[in-house]
Amino acid sequence: MASGWRAAAPRWAVVGVVVAVVVALPAIVGALPVADSAVPAAELRATVLAADDVRYSGYAESAGGLALPVTRQLDSVADLFSDRTEMRVWWRGPDDHRVDVVTAAGETGIHRDARGTWTWEYERATATREAATPFALPAPPDLLPSTLGRRLLSEATDEELTRIGARRIAGRDALGLRVTPAEPASAVRQVDVWVDRASGLPLQVVVLGEASEVPALDTRFLDLDLSAPDAATTAFVPPPGAAVRTAEQAGIVLEAGRRLGPVRFPGTLAGLPRRTLEGAPPGIGLYGRGVTLLAVAPVPPRLADGLRRTLAQSPAAVTDDTSIRIAAGPVGLMLVDPQDARPFLLTGTVSLDALVEAAAQLPVLVRQR
Repeated sequence: MASGWRAAAPRWAVVGVVVAVVVALPAIVGALPVADSAVPAAELRATVLAADDVRYSGYAESAGGLALPVTRQLDSVADLFSDRTEMRVWWRGPDDHRVDVVTAAGETGIHRDARGTWTWEYERATATREAATPFALPAPPDLLPSTLGRRLLSEATDEELTRIGARRIAGRDALGLRVTPAEPASAVRQVDVWVDRASGLPLQVVVLGEASEVPALDTRFLDLDLSAPDAATTAFVPPPGAAVRTAEQAGIVLEAGRRLGPVRFPGTLAGLPRRTLEGAPPGIGLYGRGVTLLAVAPVPPRLADGLRRTLAQSPAAVTDDTSIRIAAGPVGLMLVDPQDARPFLLTGTVSLDALVEAAAQLPVLVRQR
């Protein structure tokens, strides 16, 4: 029997090697060198922007490295940018797609159509309807590499773009494109977008802040199929017996912008020009472009008190007589609360120095009593 075992041992060793190779094959394939292309950076960006009609399905993973302060209004956003989010996606278009967020506790399906979004919580059998709005809070579909990469490249200038080689992502050849923000106020050092050579679809996006080598955000496809998903897969109708409700936009900035009247914001803040966005409340000022953005809004005193306590919990919080501010990677938050004046919240992908500069340029508004 011993001799039989010795004869079988080499065969099992061979099987073990084969299994190990099969398990490691995706990593091996991903490490294979990819021939780069001579396509210029501006041309590659144009290819990405022209690929907004590409249909696909796949599996994506987003890893956020931002330690954002958690508040009742923004806990879902904080989780989205500080944790790992695994997503199955079926994409027929910006107004026709489905993204299932997979967690240890189950799945949540997000279905988008022309009228808005259905969020289906499988375990709770609850369907939530939210009307389409251009000023919605970030959601998992916004972190897909295809969605995020296209948006971050859409306002980049040619001077901010450089090519950075090629690699394999999700088994596909990808060409690298780097955005280096030109604005001095920016807290983002660079954004690397890896673009599918064949389709122009962004396959991976990596965002780095000025002060860390750890990505503030790294989102990538792990698997991708460029065939069009079936319409029945993305469509959604609440099943019989499901609890159906209508959602309202929440959040400190949105609530403040709706409750308070229009504000005469300056034309520029911290060197960033003011911009307009359809659907934005009149009490919110938006500044910057591309990856360098700043939002400013007056905050009701009650909300300001809660936000101040939340920011003060951060060991890195900087306080003075009238303000408190923190940096979470490339995202800065600052609450300005001068005596006998309305509090302001400033937040965006700008440095703390830029927040201080912007706060000094804001009009002093008399607090309503």
